[in-house]
Amino acid sequence: MKLSNYSQGRDNNFNLIRIIAALAVLVTHSFALAIGTGDAEPFRGTLDMTMGSIAVDVFFITSGFLVTSSLLNRQSIIEFIWARALRIFPALLMMLFLTVFLLGVLFTTLPIPTYLSLSETYIYLAKCATLFMGVAHYLPGVFDSTPYDREVNGSLWTMPHEVRMYAVLASVWFVLRITPKLQLIGFKVIVVTFALMAGIYILAGHLYFHFESPESSVSRFAKLFFMFFVGATFYILREYINLSRWLFWFLVIGLAVATSNKHAFFVIYVFASAYILFYLAYVPSGLIRKYNQLGDYSYGIYIYIYAFPVQQSVAALIPGVSVIQMILISATFTILLAILSWHILERRALKLKAHYIGHTRKFLAFGLTLRTRGDG
Repeated sequence: MKLSNYSQGRDNNFNLIRIIAALAVLVTHSFALAIGTGDAEPFRGTLDMTMGSIAVDVFFITSGFLVTSSLLNRQSIIEFIWARALRIFPALLMMLFLTVFLLGVLFTTLPIPTYLSLSETYIYLAKCATLFMGVAHYLPGVFDSTPYDREVNGSLWTMPHEVRMYAVLASVWFVLRITPKLQLIGFKVIVVTFALMAGIYILAGHLYFHFESPESSVSRFAKLFFMFFVGATFYILREYINLSRWLFWFLVIGLAVATSNKHAFFVIYVFASAYILFYLAYVPSGLIRKYNQLGDYSYGIYIYIYAFPVQQSVAALIPGVSVIQMILISATFTILLAILSWHILERRALKLKAHYIGHTRKFLAFGLTLRTRGDG
């Protein structure tokens, strides 16, 4: 059956996939935050990847697919911006205020008045709240003695990349308004081209040129750019993509066999990851779909990133904590925070979309009226 037949409604497994991916990031971070280095993470040595990096790719593929769907179905930049802003910023700001003014106050080694008077405290808050210029990593005196010292929220690094990709997607759509007849086809061509060029870049860099370390900022951005736009491409080409059981298992078995060679694994992974993800998102059904009734807690666990500060807190409070202990303790408290975040804040914020969209349109219409009168 075509991907387009599955993707018309909201009955899918994305919430379940994202919660598993979020917990995979938590598990990966547990190694570094408990013992000071992530080298012991099971997949790092054999695949040059981790469970966490694969999970981040899952988030970006999913985001590219769903965000492109949102933009093309709404065909409104105003609606697109408010939909994205209300998904990101309310929970982000809440997490940052809790981190800076609760966690920071509790764990700083500086006198509290000094901590609250230092400019670095507010630079951290402002930079992480805006995202476009990157994020800050340190709060004065906070987590200075943990095994992975000083890093307050290491998961935030992906957020500026994602917000910039939203901006790229919206900018392409907006610029193409100058040719209304070609806007849709031009948008589709550009998005698919972005995915192809990024795929060529990361494959060439990995296999032949080795011009960037996999951990460099350029390589990370290129890979996430590819994952986001390959997700967008799957939405654009959804009417031509069959979700086939035999192809799904062929790719899964190919990946499993390729684990003996990290370069072969990377190539198959680049080509296969999106297809495997969308098959799992749409084809398995039945009891598994019941999870959707719980809500989307993945933002609270990973994207709204209570996990990393919680894990650092565990490391600070329990010196010598083991990796298993770190996983169990931090997962318990992080899931609780994620549930509270979803039900108290995130879900309610999303219900405000129509309100803010309506007021924005009225404001723009009022401004246009004033300008027209002024010209007259």
